[in-house]
Amino acid sequence: MNVNGSLSQQVEAYHAWKKELIRQISRYRLWLQDNDLFSDDISSRIRRGLELLIEDELTIAFVGEYSRGKTELINALFFADYGQRMLPSQAGRTTMCPTELFFDRTENRNYLLLLPIETRRDERSLQQLRKQPKDWVRLELDDTNPDLMRDVLAEVAEVKSVSPSEARELGFHEDMLEHDRENPGQVLIPAWRNAQISIRHPLFERGLRILDTPGLNALGSEPELTISMLPSAHAVIFLLSADTGVTASDLSIWKDYIATDSADHRAGRFAVLNKIDVLWDDLQGEKHTQDSIRRIQQYTADHLGILPADVLPVSAKQGLLARVRNDEALFLRSQLPDLEQLIMDRILLHKEQLITQSLINDLLGMLQNSQAAMQTRLDTLKEELDAFSETHMDRDALGRLADRAQRDYDFYYKKLITLRSSRRLMQSQSAMLMELVSEHRFEDHVEKVRKLMTSSWTTAGISRGMNHFFELLESDLSNLMSEGQLAEKMVSAIYRRYNDDTRARHLEPIPMRAGRHVIAIRELRKKANRFRRNPRNMLTEQTLLIRRFFNVMVGEARTLHQRVRADTERWPEEALLPIMQYSMEQKKLLEHQIRRIRDMVRNEKSSKEERLRLEATVSDLKRQLELAENMHRQIRKPAPTLIQQKVVNISGIA
Repeated sequence: MNVNGSLSQQVEAYHAWKKELIRQISRYRLWLQDNDLFSDDISSRIRRGLELLIEDELTIAFVGEYSRGKTELINALFFADYGQRMLPSQAGRTTMCPTELFFDRTENRNYLLLLPIETRRDERSLQQLRKQPKDWVRLELDDTNPDLMRDVLAEVAEVKSVSPSEARELGFHEDMLEHDRENPGQVLIPAWRNAQISIRHPLFERGLRILDTPGLNALGSEPELTISMLPSAHAVIFLLSADTGVTASDLSIWKDYIATDSADHRAGRFAVLNKIDVLWDDLQGEKHTQDSIRRIQQYTADHLGILPADVLPVSAKQGLLARVRNDEALFLRSQLPDLEQLIMDRILLHKEQLITQSLINDLLGMLQNSQAAMQTRLDTLKEELDAFSETHMDRDALGRLADRAQRDYDFYYKKLITLRSSRRLMQSQSAMLMELVSEHRFEDHVEKVRKLMTSSWTTAGISRGMNHFFELLESDLSNLMSEGQLAEKMVSAIYRRYNDDTRARHLEPIPMRAGRHVIAIRELRKKANRFRRNPRNMLTEQTLLIRRFFNVMVGEARTLHQRVRADTERWPEEALLPIMQYSMEQKKLLEHQIRRIRDMVRNEKSSKEERLRLEATVSDLKRQLELAENMHRQIRKPAPTLIQQKVVNISGIA
């Protein structure tokens, strides 16, 4: 019986795969050091790869209107082992603020952080407030006492009573708030703006991160949630209720925040049709129940414009109950395993592909360089070995080998000087590229637009100011791409000449990839267009609207700009790295060869002794190449989800 296992097992397999990659990268670093092939450039490249794996996280956002069962589903997926609901999910509005669940591996503790709703009056964005612990309320969580922990976590659902004017000042719209029956004339708003829950859980410890969002009103009143937090999720699971179907507010969330042109849910977006237990009909039988579920599944897919396969019917309530009771039949009937399978097949697979594209291919290229250099060393050793017989040393043959090695050494020495000169030239080119994306240039744009917006007397003028900000950024990045393409052409010419002059044929330049940043800023501009055209924002008091724009849109643009700047600064250093690595490795190998041949000619050792020493060196080198080949095989091993899919496909064929 596997009521509690499949998702945990697959995430564990994903973690083990990453752990093995980290081990192989560490092995490669030691191997380079042992074979005198290490350098500062290679060290930096390897360190970045290790950081990418160690810091890797998988974020899944649960989105939907109030009372669709988002929190109940999270309880069923992750907290059934406690034997009760840990997160508040009773009837009515429960999760009142965006809630993030993860495990803080740095602090290695359970805790609840709560950001007071009053911080919305602040000029700082959520991203900035994350770096200010003093602004948060911290509560400790004791996972050895589930009842106490549940009571502490209930704080997430707390509300407070305020006047309508105060609610408007904090960014809420009165018509979408509940009225306080105990205090006539007052309305209820969330007590907290954001909650962060660090909780020890096998999946969270492995880098899984969950974002639980409130309903439509909170989505609309917290722009940073929809501009930054949702788009950064690797997948979005959209909750609907089988007993209500697709309501107008459901459709509004879907169209405005999930299925938009600017959406970037890289592993996909999926609809979960919750509460299918309301369709269970024991009188008319299972076939009637399944027919009803299929009908509403098709109806939902049609309304959302997605495939029926991307609409998953589940009963979070029955799935949680099944896990608590260890009832396999009920667990299967809840169809919760189908959702877990989707997370494994689609979301984890996408993360594995990202790591393969961004890290493994780069690492394999470096390893291929090193193997080519070691193979060259082995070939030269075999030539040296041919100069020896059991009784005789062919000094003329060794002399010819030494002369050739010296010529090759001089060739690669000059190549390195030329490449270093080319790199310096690229660094001067880099200064021009960096000027286009410099911090002071960005802040100049910000100040220019701030003055333009604050001096405007109309909402239309403010809107034009917002649009002008993105025009300035897009112009800078378009110029960066144009200048970057010229720099890339120069780099490609260097590689062509290098490959023509050497025996290397596998070396390729590292691209700048400036185009992806242009795309990113255009996507952000689309979100900004939606932000400025939103009727709610157009009715917002101008000072508050301007503050929101700079907190959210400019804040997100600043983060993106920092990423562009880091890439632009790093690329000139890395663009020539493959051929510099190859040249450096060849030069070091030739140094060893020249020294070795000279020692052999000078030494008074017998031909037999020298031959035995060379044979031992050849044998050791073959072992080193075998180690490299083994690392190559281990790094190329497919990720666990891909392996599982191949097994499923093969069994399907059979």
